[in-house]
Formats: sequence, structure tokens, C-alpha cells
Amino acid sequence: MNFSYPQIVMQEIPGEITLALSISGCPLKCPGCHSAFTWDGNFGQKLNKSSLIQLLDKYEGLLSCVLFYGGEWEADTLLDLLAIVRERGMLTALFSGLESLPESITSQLDFVKLGPWKRELGGLDSAITNQRLYDLRSGECLNHHFVKKDSSVELTF
Repeated sequence: MNFSYPQIVMQEIPGEITLALSISGCPLKCPGCHSAFTWDGNFGQKLNKSSLIQLLDKYEGLLSCVLFYGGEWEADTLLDLLAIVRERGMLTALFSGLESLPESITSQLDFVKLGPWKRELGGLDSAITNQRLYDLRSGECLNHHFVKKDSSVELTF
């Protein structure tokens, strides 16, 4: 499994400081994907137990969550990596373009985003999106954290 563009983000998982990793080799190839570079499984650098531990050590004490943008197509490897994150006491998240995932994966996640990218429906910030972000600990859909509020409201002081 390869990854690219490790980023520390605060907007992907509400309330969490997250290390986000783009996983290479996505077989879905959704039209309009903003990460089409990840379709090539050879893109990026190797992600294995050692390289993940190195990243976690680099940001130790700063992170509360690790997010994998994909990787469910290499389930065994993903499960090994999720186990390392959980052993470190951090939350786990996966953004998948699939409609559902096997229980073997979801049981190791705290958060999951499901649904393929459809340009006409937009992402999590769209009220009509087909994508859903769930807190699997509570079962709550978290999309309301992303939908843009009506900015036409006039504020008075």
C-alpha cells in the first residue's frame, strides 16, 4: 500500500486533530475526483507498519485521529494499520467511495464516510450529497457539521 500527502487537518473529522493519508490504488475512479492521482497504486511512498509508526511518532501528542482516504481495497493491510493507530489510543477514520463496508473493517473504525463522489450532488458541504459521514461509536450522521449555513441572514448588533 502506498500513500501521499500526509496532512494534519481539523476539518475532516469534527472535533478531532487528524493525520490524513491519501491511499493510492483507488479502483473506483469516480468522474470528477479531486484526487485522481491516487488511482495509480504506485504513486507515493510505501505505507506499512514501520512508516506509519514513524509518522505517529513524528506527531505524537498532537493527534487524536488518523484518517485513511481509501485503502479498503487492501483490507488486510488496512486492518493492520488501524490496529497500530488504536494501540496508540487514537481514533480511526476511513473515507470510502463505497456504499458499505464489511464489518471486519467498520468494527475497527470510529468514523466512516461512505458514498461515491457525484459532482452533481456535491460533497459533505452539500445538503443533497449522497455521501454520509458517520460516528460509528454513536451511529450519528455528522453531515450537519459541513453543510453551509444560509449566509444571506443579516446580523444586527
